[in-house]
Amino acid sequence: MLKGSYPYYLASEPCFANTDLDVTNKYTGEVATKVALADAQVIDKAIEAAEKAQPAMTALAPYERQAILEHCVKRFTERADELGKALCIEAGKPIKDAKGEVSRLIDTFKIAAEESVRINGEVVNLEISARAKGYQGMTKKVPIGPCSFISPFNFPLNLAAHKVAPAIAAGCTFVLKPASRTPIGALIIGEVLAECELMPKGAFSILPCSRDGADLFTTDERLKLLSFTGSPDVGWALKAKAGKKPVVLELGGNAACIVDEDADISDAIDRIIIGAYYQSGQSCISVQRLLVHSSIYDEFKSRYVERVEGLVSGDPSDEDTFIGPMISESEAKRLEGWVNDAKEAGASLLCGGERDGAMLQATVMENVPKGCDANAEEAFGPLSILQPFDDYDSALEEVNNSRYGLQAGIFTRDIYKAHKAWNVLEVGGVVIGDVPSWRVDNMPYGGVKDSGLGREGIRYAIEDMTETRLMVIRTP
Repeated sequence: MLKGSYPYYLASEPCFANTDLDVTNKYTGEVATKVALADAQVIDKAIEAAEKAQPAMTALAPYERQAILEHCVKRFTERADELGKALCIEAGKPIKDAKGEVSRLIDTFKIAAEESVRINGEVVNLEISARAKGYQGMTKKVPIGPCSFISPFNFPLNLAAHKVAPAIAAGCTFVLKPASRTPIGALIIGEVLAECELMPKGAFSILPCSRDGADLFTTDERLKLLSFTGSPDVGWALKAKAGKKPVVLELGGNAACIVDEDADISDAIDRIIIGAYYQSGQSCISVQRLLVHSSIYDEFKSRYVERVEGLVSGDPSDEDTFIGPMISESEAKRLEGWVNDAKEAGASLLCGGERDGAMLQATVMENVPKGCDANAEEAFGPLSILQPFDDYDSALEEVNNSRYGLQAGIFTRDIYKAHKAWNVLEVGGVVIGDVPSWRVDNMPYGGVKDSGLGREGIRYAIEDMTETRLMVIRTP
């Protein structure tokens, strides 16, 4: 299914330097393929190449950047089955979710192709006083320069795409470090880019590497932007070492969802099942904390637990599988430990909680004490916790009672309550009538507090990857 081995891409060229990185089938645990692993010397060469290629990348006309992105759309569409199967193997993602991520990869590059030809400036009125009479200003957007990207394991295709596609649209060269557990999707993106003759030589490198050897991705001053998606502890540490360059961080969450008394219970359960358990809950906006109005709590709990118990677990390559493996057995053990700790602290286990290797059952808990990791930290696995509420304002306060603030969901039909949530909640996005896990690829996406800094979404990422350059004209 996967090739016997994959190269890394150094200065636009495939390089079979070694086969030092094993990539496992996350369901069977067997080695599925091997990947070339970059060291610090290779990373230095990649940054040097990106710096040298930047003038050629800047010189590309917008329609040429668009053509590169359209080439990617075409090739990803042609290779969709291969991409989906690779994702299923390297990430353990159920095949239905894998196919969905491939479609989002294609969408993301389509959006970038559209945005690449509408990166505009403006005419600025400078005649604000007598001394400025006869002066006119104009601005344009120029590429910020070589960019450093670090992407995570849970969306190996689309979260890499959210860095690569806007960089091409903006005219920036880049070096990308994909997650070592799931590098194949990013390397296929590299393979497709290497086919494109319009892409300047040296403009990109895609380098799986160990975390210990990756410091140059953060510290090298030749890189003009760092965009990182991953855990908060790592992200904030990287920001502290990044020096003068701007930093965009898309970090973790423990997303909350409110189900108010006027909600359609059937619809809310349908959406929350997906929001909490798709790809085994390994999403930073997976539904983790569920606050349900006390007037509907018992009915909701009974029906919700019954649905969760019926979710099919197993081989992610099976079309019927909903719950696949977590990324590793160690991660499954971590979350199993959190569940057991919460039980010892007085929480109720309503279903699930059993583990077999990297497979953890879809789990629902109730009344988890606030200090428990299962409530306070990011589960990043198939766990949701229930608690009732009586007062809507108190529920909003409980959503904010977290060091995270990525997205929140509110099931309500009351427009005033919807606006109050939008005004009050300390999150990057409020989703009304749906789960916080909902995202499309053109919207601004990111968090506050420990959930990050800056926004992704193609047009918003392009803002970070460009600088405003002013020209002033004096007319005597």
